[in-house]
Amino acid sequence: MSSTTTEAPRNGVDVATLFATLDAVKGQPEIAKFQFRASNTWVSGTHSRSQLSDFYGAMQEMQHKHVTTLDADHPAVLVGQDHAPTPIEYVLHAIAACLTSGVANIAAARRVDLHKVTSTVEGDIDLLGILGLSDGTVRNGYQQIRVTFHIEGDADDETLRGLVEQSRRRSAVYDVLTNPTPVVINVVTG
Repeated sequence: MSSTTTEAPRNGVDVATLFATLDAVKGQPEIAKFQFRASNTWVSGTHSRSQLSDFYGAMQEMQHKHVTTLDADHPAVLVGQDHAPTPIEYVLHAIAACLTSGVANIAAARRVDLHKVTSTVEGDIDLLGILGLSDGTVRNGYQQIRVTFHIEGDADDETLRGLVEQSRRRSAVYDVLTNPTPVVINVVTG
């Protein structure tokens, strides 16, 4: 008689599937090519709405389980109606979420049980750039972003810090923020 043991998820991560995915990509690198998409519609003033539903990955068109709708607006002090966070605030969410998911995956792969992971993200921006009032001396985007993690788990401090560092090294959002990414804008009128 033989028995099969299935490892329980660690930190909510299916570790067996994580390693199977890594092995699959090693064996067939072309399945690693993904394209994520968002469609956006102007609502009024500075308010717009994006939907995220379909994407390409693992050599096929795919759909998320649910369509996600995200609104963006500006606060009244910035000529908006404050219906939602500003677009630049979503960048703060993106870096926090990307780093956090990386921490969970890496901890699970290294057999570290996490008890608590929280972060605070702050971004400094000078509106002189966006408003065109700096003669090009002030950039339009964030001047600096700071992420502070509070992490607790069944590991020593050095190991927990190492989880965050490995997540930073593998983070797609961190990469987008710290390396120039070509952005192509096409316009269709009429």
